[in-house]
Amino acid sequence: MNFHVLTLFPEMILEACNNSILKRAMEKKLLSIDAVNIRDYTLDKHGKVDDYTYGGGAGMLMQAQPVYDAWCHVAGRIERDQVDSTEIIGADAKAVAEANGGAKQKKKPRTIYVTPQGRVFTQEVAKEFSKEEELIFLCGHYEGIDERVLDEIVTDRISIGDYVLTGGELPALVMMDAISRLVPGVLGSEESAQTESFENDLLEYPQYSRPEVWHGKAVPEVLLKGDHMKIEAWRLEAAKERTKTWRPDLYEKYFEKEQTIKRLMKQKKENAYLIDSLLTGKARLLHTMGNAAIALATNDITYMICCETKEEGEALLAYVPEDARLLLHNCAQLNDFLRERYGFTVGDECYQSVYTQHTAMPVAHKDIRPYPISNIDYAVENYGGEEEREYLQDRIQKGEFFAAYENDEIAGFCGVHSSGSLGLLYVDPKYRRTSIGSSLASYLVNWSLERGGLPYAHIRVKNIASLKMQEKMGLYVGKRTVFWTYRKEKEEE
Repeated sequence: MNFHVLTLFPEMILEACNNSILKRAMEKKLLSIDAVNIRDYTLDKHGKVDDYTYGGGAGMLMQAQPVYDAWCHVAGRIERDQVDSTEIIGADAKAVAEANGGAKQKKKPRTIYVTPQGRVFTQEVAKEFSKEEELIFLCGHYEGIDERVLDEIVTDRISIGDYVLTGGELPALVMMDAISRLVPGVLGSEESAQTESFENDLLEYPQYSRPEVWHGKAVPEVLLKGDHMKIEAWRLEAAKERTKTWRPDLYEKYFEKEQTIKRLMKQKKENAYLIDSLLTGKARLLHTMGNAAIALATNDITYMICCETKEEGEALLAYVPEDARLLLHNCAQLNDFLRERYGFTVGDECYQSVYTQHTAMPVAHKDIRPYPISNIDYAVENYGGEEEREYLQDRIQKGEFFAAYENDEIAGFCGVHSSGSLGLLYVDPKYRRTSIGSSLASYLVNWSLERGGLPYAHIRVKNIASLKMQEKMGLYVGKRTVFWTYRKEKEEE
């Protein structure tokens, strides 16, 4: 993750970041922070970057020229060529390539203008930004910045709250800190970020340290017994109670989602992909009606519908915007409507396999580890080719891609798709017909269980070998199929 801050006070940014977790992350090259002085780009010989506003009014305004030139300098150093398919979660390479026309597009760097007039920064926004490799923060001063340059370069206007500060540096630092914590490796423990406030729409549970009794108040007895199942149950209830008391608005979201999951569980084997996405926070619920629901993946691109009838599906499609590109659903009768009304095409029809037990699966092959980024060429060569490189790199960096080793040599690999679907499975030819393939698949199931998910995979209907392996392992293969549908982007005129 690379942060670039356009500011009049670069020392303020650099001094604040030269401490604690951010400093260690920079030393480990997990983060980089580039503070760019806007004054260095003014054409005024006195270093002036502001002037009076047209139409009168109090205060001065930052001029467009130095801001724009500073931004161009940073943007020119950022490599932005990338295949659009790397932003799309859950679909296979074929559907992605067709949805994007197979073309590479040059993108404007994600540029955040720090302003009280923007959308409010939340944990969900932090997650969204943490998926970027490059972020530019633009910090205003005085009465703000000339609107013309904002229209030219800004992609996001973000506020940290309904109040006004003297400049954008402090809000930028707040956001950089929150985003950094979600970058794999920064906290040193994936669990740290997963158990904090706002994860799963709950505030964090209360925590205690030594001594056991302080000012006459004792640590809850359940935390002293070492029974981890009871501890986790206590923590969940405590988090729910705290959220209900302190943030009833947040608890209402949590309660609605939990009730929806409970209803979807009545058809668990058919609705696994939406259940898992809601359980693990990979999607947010948009609407529910009876036993049907629609959610939007946290990348704001992929919509997911679970329904039993065409009528339910059509009603839920009211929550899908006209420019939507990807939709996953489980109602075959909906495909004609999607084609005629939305211009969607079925990219893949898949069977869904689901592991319905709560106990871990046996893993015969023991040497399975996180996949090393240094060996990405091997993964690219054997799974999808160059068009999948950035997607595989993302899976590796997120810690959701794994390798099986035989005599310190990679014998195969597997991974979790951004949507939560288990797959990306490959076994080197010389190690096939051994336990490695099933071990990798079992390892993924256990990985999902440990994170509170509902393990599932999507297998193309013609992939008979994979279907047989899933059934042999004890996964349930649904009778209904699911459909990855897509719409090509309109070509620019």
